[in-house]
Order: sequence, then structure tokens, then C-alpha cells
Amino acid sequence: MAVIISHKHKFIFIKTAKTAGTSIEVFLSRHCGREDVLTPIFPHVEPHVARNYEEKEFFNHIPAADIKKKVSREIWNNYFKFCVERNPWDKTLSHYHMLRFRAENNLSLDEYFEKGQFCFNYPKYTDNSGSVIVDRIVKYENLSEELAYIFRRLNIPFEGSLGVKAKSEYRTDRRHYKEILSTEQAEIISKAFSREIELFGYSFQ
Repeated sequence: MAVIISHKHKFIFIKTAKTAGTSIEVFLSRHCGREDVLTPIFPHVEPHVARNYEEKEFFNHIPAADIKKKVSREIWNNYFKFCVERNPWDKTLSHYHMLRFRAENNLSLDEYFEKGQFCFNYPKYTDNSGSVIVDRIVKYENLSEELAYIFRRLNIPFEGSLGVKAKSEYRTDRRHYKEILSTEQAEIISKAFSREIELFGYSFQ
């Protein structure tokens, strides 16, 4: 998970997986100052420019709890900290299609479930006790509306679109997850993501 720490706009963005995080990251990079911290994107997406992340060893998969340890108490307490979460059934399919793409289409959905290596974002925005430690978790399903509110608060111009859909080429099957997942697969996801479902009120619908 990448991170942006903007001293210019006083926010910390924690990038989660399969939640349009790269697109948000690229958009925000256009509004960041020279002293802001931006970790790299792999593969690189223009016009994002990574900077100032090496001194304190910020890295792409850093969770909020570790960011808290690396920044001053003043920054952590006063900067607006946010990330994005997504319906776990939809997120799981998105994650599957990414891995399938990387495997040159040699990965079936059944094989993906057999591996059981799901896309958990929960540890990225909670501490060791499981408490949420960011100020806001945007729902992917309401992305534009919630980002518009946040960007107004941060004084970042936003016209309703991020202007880029990074990594959208992975998923070609755009059917609703209820049309794809079996009852057994849906239940596996329900159990695996029970904490997220409880926290955000997601349901298989």
C-alpha cells in the first residue's frame, strides 16, 4: 500500500488494494507540493512522481500504524487521514482478475479460492488492537461523492472525476458478483471478511 503525506494540504492518504487507490494516488500527486511524501507506483503511471519517501523508509505496503510511528505526533494528530474500502465480494473478484491477468489467464476462480490468498485491507487502517486509526474510510461504492467532500475539506480542486482509471484492464468480466460467485464461494468470503462486513454493513446483494 502506497502512502501520500501532504504537508501542503495536511492529509495522509493510505492506499488500500483494489479500491481505485492508484487512480486516487495519481490524481492527488498533481496537487502535492515539493516537500510532500509520495511513494512509487509499480508499474509507473504518468504524471505521478515519487519523492521524499526514502529518508524515513516509507514503502509501498506500509500500514497506517507504521506511518504513525514514522511521523511526528503533531502531523499524525492534525493531518486528515483517509483510505478506501470496498464490498468484499466485489473486491475479491477484482483481486482474482488481477491475479488471473498476471498468470496469463491460467488461473480459474476455483483455483483462486483453493489458494485462499484474499485481499485484506483491514490491517492497513487499524492498530494491533483492531481499532480504526484513520479519520475516514471512504466506501468505494460512493467514491466520487465521498472524495468530493474530502477534497473540498482539503481545498483540492475536484470536478467529479479522477481523470484516470489505472489498472482497469485486469477485469474484463463486468457481471455483478451475484452472477459469478457460487453459494459456497460467497459464504467463504462472508467468513473471511467478517470484520469488514461488520464494520461497514456490507451484505451479499
